[in-house]
Amino acid sequence: MALWDWTLRAYGQPGVPDTCLTLQDAHGQNTPLLLWAVWAEADDPALLARAADLAHRWDALAVGPLRDLRRALKPAFAGVEDREREGLREDVKAAELRAERVLMEALEALGGEPGGAPALAALEAASKAWGRPAPADALAALAAALG
Repeated sequence: MALWDWTLRAYGQPGVPDTCLTLQDAHGQNTPLLLWAVWAEADDPALLARAADLAHRWDALAVGPLRDLRRALKPAFAGVEDREREGLREDVKAAELRAERVLMEALEALGGEPGGAPALAALEAASKAWGRPAPADALAALAAALG
């Protein structure tokens, strides 16, 4: 199954969206990288390093600025109709989601055979490759939510 399709199914499971947001917002993790690692059963340090480098560069160029703009557009803005501001915010949200999908497609294209790593091991390895690893309990919560 393609990574994007797998991700949409995974995100539909109870607890996955909230856990991913916690890992992203509270622990500075990259959700597409984490989900890719589970999907790919990634355990190869060299592959994980390439994936983390790609995710860092794309996050800095596209995902991060779009996310920042979407969040900045949330409160009312004097002189701009709420309906217009919210419409723009929804457009930016769609662009942010598209940027995440582009990243996931690029990660999927990195290739390699599935590594066979269990979900928690893949999450730990990806979190470490990303930089400052997330707390073990937060990663375990995502592994459990993914089943």
